[in-house]
Amino acid sequence: MSALSATTKRERLRALIAEPRVVHPASVFDPLSIRCAQDEGFEIAMLAGSVASLAVLGAPDLVVLTLSELAGLCRRISRASDLPLLIDADHGFGNALSVQRTVEELEAAGVAALTIEDTLLPVPFGASGREALIPAAEAVGKIKAAIAGRTDPATVVIARTTLSLAPIGEIVERVRAFEQAGADAIFLSSPKTRAQVEAVSAATRLPVILGRITPELDDRPFLVEHRVRVVLQGHKPYMAAIKAMREVMHQLATGVAPAGIKDVASDELIDRLTRQAEYDRLIAETLRG
Repeated sequence: MSALSATTKRERLRALIAEPRVVHPASVFDPLSIRCAQDEGFEIAMLAGSVASLAVLGAPDLVVLTLSELAGLCRRISRASDLPLLIDADHGFGNALSVQRTVEELEAAGVAALTIEDTLLPVPFGASGREALIPAAEAVGKIKAAIAGRTDPATVVIARTTLSLAPIGEIVERVRAFEQAGADAIFLSSPKTRAQVEAVSAATRLPVILGRITPELDDRPFLVEHRVRVVLQGHKPYMAAIKAMREVMHQLATGVAPAGIKDVASDELIDRLTRQAEYDRLIAETLRG
């Protein structure tokens, strides 16, 4: 279990995004993956909506995961490590009232930060297939509701918008409104150019999070100068885990003996990640008289 309180982890995240440097979060999906991230020196962990949908339902990222399912997964992950956990909370599972409930549940699950996006989700009946943004006033109302849902003022509420879905002028106006509504940071999906980052940075004093990096944006001094504090690196750990699992299943199904399966976790690694020594100590103190 984590030795730190949820508030302490939230305060650590706030301190990180206040520093003039760029941090890459570890993409995690269960208790062992966040412990791996902590052992490897990551400072933030992130649970993406797409990864949560895969891990819980084996389903694509179509917002079929429920809030209770997400909160349960968050609780299992956050309790296992001292790392602050950043959550993709999609659109907040409904309207502004649902957003408030989302913040209440995810905060109770121990998350340090969560994003609420202004994308029209789930996909409505008759949609053309192209994503769209909800009206700006509705998006601002969701951020206000998220702030109202906090019981711990250290919880970080991040307003998320998608640069590819509106002209940069409209995005800038949304960012300004999100800051006025009380958001603690801005998350930009699908950034491509320096001009986009410069426009958003000039419109707000808040820390900026980028959902990805392009060759044009792969310039750390530029990012730091424009208050970019967190940059995602995709979700390779879970994709690698899926591939490794499938390959081992294939080997076993085609007659390879278990002893012939290579490149699996050692007993020593499993003991370290499961905190076996801590359990051994507790057993010795409480069950052996």
